[in-house]
Amino acid sequence: MREIGHFIGGKTVKGGSGRFGDVFDPNTGEVQAKVALAKNSEVEHAIANAQTAQPAWAATNPQRRARVMFKFLELVQKEFEPLAKLLSSEHGKTIPDARGDIQRGVEVVEFACGIPHLLKGEFTEGAGPSIDLYSVRQPLGVVAGITPFNFPAMIPMWKFAPAIACGNAFILKPSERDPSVPLRLAELMIDAGLPPGVLNVVNGDKEAVDTLLTDPRVMAIGFVGSSAIAEYIY
Repeated sequence: MREIGHFIGGKTVKGGSGRFGDVFDPNTGEVQAKVALAKNSEVEHAIANAQTAQPAWAATNPQRRARVMFKFLELVQKEFEPLAKLLSSEHGKTIPDARGDIQRGVEVVEFACGIPHLLKGEFTEGAGPSIDLYSVRQPLGVVAGITPFNFPAMIPMWKFAPAIACGNAFILKPSERDPSVPLRLAELMIDAGLPPGVLNVVNGDKEAVDTLLTDPRVMAIGFVGSSAIAEYIY
């Protein structure tokens, strides 16, 4: 039985909690893989790893960060069909629908390639009597995304591409029901030149989510979910 772990520090790591979730084959209803469910200490390790990697990434100029995004787009295009088949094999979408899932995420990565211009600050002279205004855009630090089952490629890319392009480090907690595509996207980001630790993927359930929500090193959370989950996260 295939075991799916986590992606921390630029490499795949096995789960250490001893707890696993089932990943089903939607064509047969059979279990095709076991995904590790991270315990508190594993999520904390991923956060610490990201916190270590983030300052150097934030200090990398936006043009160089954008080049990583351009290279990532190139790699995703080369692997588009295998990614669509992998997505379909765990989610159950038809191949054309899986291609659309990936494409909608790619479009946000394309937007993130323009980050050097988008990060420019603003200056307003004479906003009031003897008052000038200016703004400076800076990364927050370590941020996280909790993404759902229904779009395992699109929503992770919606979350991590702009955050990383802006100089943050990102912890992704995808759905444990179809985790393989998010993990593969993280591998492709490393292949594109992203430094290890800037994008970590931790699979898990409520224990992993609660760790992300309560760890003071996580400066922002992006998620997609119900109103009840929104209230819980808030």
